[in-house]
Amino acid sequence: MRKPTMLLASGAEVRTVVVWDAPTRLFHWCLAVGFATAWIAEAGEELHELAGYLVLALVGFRLVWGFVGPPHARFVDFVRPPRDVVRYLLALAAGDPPRHLGHNPAGGAMIVALLAAVTVTAGSGALMVTDRFWGVDWVEDLHALASDLTLLLIAGHLCGVAVSSLLHRENLVLAMLTGIKRAD
Repeated sequence: MRKPTMLLASGAEVRTVVVWDAPTRLFHWCLAVGFATAWIAEAGEELHELAGYLVLALVGFRLVWGFVGPPHARFVDFVRPPRDVVRYLLALAAGDPPRHLGHNPAGGAMIVALLAAVTVTAGSGALMVTDRFWGVDWVEDLHALASDLTLLLIAGHLCGVAVSSLLHRENLVLAMLTGIKRAD
């Protein structure tokens, strides 16, 4: 059986491997659309609330998938200790970070931060429509702060994807659409 390959612009063929499975990729893009929809829709609108509930459901799925999904979807594959993240960032600052087939240590830390931020954002939003927390200032403040933090993390995530794509000469956006990356 022939190994999967991709054709480079130079005409050379390289071996490829499926890194991210369809459920992980679908989660990623649905989360992006769900958060964007909630952010764009006016607070208090039904669409804003529905998008927030979608985000909560997606995070719930991802938490389960992080333990039972395929190898590169599992938290154990990409959640690294802080020293590994620092070591990776120092190598990145030196212009020579190691390539990782799945998420690099900084990317893994970003996933954890993003999951936490969208959970607090959507969770506090859900609390805001309950009888107990309707109009409670600290819940509204938490929701606003968490959504602003999430936007900053998204910007950092996009910068990290761009930098990693350039340094390792691979299209990570395409990889998150197809699941396929260069094997070597």
